[in-house]
Amino acid sequence: MSMLVPLSTPVPIRHGVVDREGWLTVAQDVLAGGGRLVSLWGSLRPDGAVACAAYAFSIEGGLAWIELPLAAGEGYPDLAGLFPAAARMQRVAHDLHGLVADGAADTRPWLDHGLWQGQAEPARYPFVRVEGEGVHEIAVGPVHAGIIEPGHFRFSVVGEKVLRLEQRLGYVHKGIDHRFTELPPLQAHRLAGRVSGDSTVAFAWAYCMALEAATGCHIPERAQWLRAVLLERERVANHLGDLGALGNDAAFGVGLAQFSRLREDWLRLSMALFGHRLTMDRIVPGGVAVDVDAEALRRLTAQCDVLEPELRRLHSIYDEHAGLQDRFITTGRVTPQLAAQLGLTGLAGRASGQAWDLRCNPSLPPYDHLDVRMATHRNGDVAARVTVRFDEVLESLRLLRALCRGLPAGPVRAALQPSQGDAIGAGWVEGWRGEVFVALELVGDTIRRCHCHDPSWQNWPVLEHAVIGNIVPDFPLINKSFNLSYSGHDL
Repeated sequence: MSMLVPLSTPVPIRHGVVDREGWLTVAQDVLAGGGRLVSLWGSLRPDGAVACAAYAFSIEGGLAWIELPLAAGEGYPDLAGLFPAAARMQRVAHDLHGLVADGAADTRPWLDHGLWQGQAEPARYPFVRVEGEGVHEIAVGPVHAGIIEPGHFRFSVVGEKVLRLEQRLGYVHKGIDHRFTELPPLQAHRLAGRVSGDSTVAFAWAYCMALEAATGCHIPERAQWLRAVLLERERVANHLGDLGALGNDAAFGVGLAQFSRLREDWLRLSMALFGHRLTMDRIVPGGVAVDVDAEALRRLTAQCDVLEPELRRLHSIYDEHAGLQDRFITTGRVTPQLAAQLGLTGLAGRASGQAWDLRCNPSLPPYDHLDVRMATHRNGDVAARVTVRFDEVLESLRLLRALCRGLPAGPVRAALQPSQGDAIGAGWVEGWRGEVFVALELVGDTIRRCHCHDPSWQNWPVLEHAVIGNIVPDFPLINKSFNLSYSGHDL
């Protein structure tokens, strides 16, 4: 393997190139050392004669981005036996770029539903069949009630007990990977912020971090702090929405009403101070698009002071409500052992004993000044995922007060200079759902490849395990407790 070269990023990210033997050796060493697979993707070089498979691993103290150059038609070693989450990522690398994982057990298409070659009807997907006395299948989706995005869920059940769940996603594939290559680098942050609308701040920050690394731009300290303000407000908004929806899925409509009220107040202040309810397009290359004055900081802090006692009161109601706890406790459990084996990450991972949070280690500025207190649990059920949400909102309120109190003076944006020749950069940010990763390749002032990764890639397969042994009516509750992204998965 070539020496790992540090990238110019606020968190330690290193890049290296390996041969086929090194590809497996590095993966085995990472697994043995307790590291995690963050992402796996492929790319084609412009002449089409050379391809590249790549992966990113979380290792002690940072992240390693490893590439394996491939000759035309050459495959790369399968990683799913080491990191189960790699299976679907490898299937997508084949769908998008024709790259083959040698020895992979599952080679079914994932994003390609059989219509990419002009077929009139989608191809029949070979679901895994469960045989046995009393076993029957329930097909749910891909079109659902309400406004959620499309996904197909195939349950194999006996009575109401679930023996197996198999997912089929990819219905809203949008060609985002290719669209990046048609945009100027200084404008592509807007597309990154639309990969998954509920994580617009996290994806925009990760993209801008990657672009700033590729161009050698160091953003002002005030901009770093304002980015963290936006990220924590995004985290709070999503957790408030989820806590209300989880109450509603357990027939506690008052919870939905109260959390919807709190979330609406939160979004309205974002609109008033930042110009967008979801703070979309507020993070830009070189910094942020909007500054705040003393009055805005006062209003931000005051809202935290108003929300905290209401949140604590609702937390007590949830904890003491026998009906809610009966639905939450032991439902959809993922043990810490299974979570570690399958690579469960983000909020759901922390609820199953996986103590990973990029705000803590490695600490992204300005979080290195804030002593972030990670919220964790070990029960791994719906109740644990609810508890982690409550704890994370309270911690975000503390962080927001500290950010407003300590916001440094100075400019909020720096100019970026176009890269000369080839350049790469990466971004890695702890979004509300989990770690968001962006790998960026530039050729002069054009994008050759931009790979965006949502933590839902790791967590969707774990949901299939979480529902086993539960009853079918509990699936909506379990699903909501993970609240995974369809859009961020169907690039």
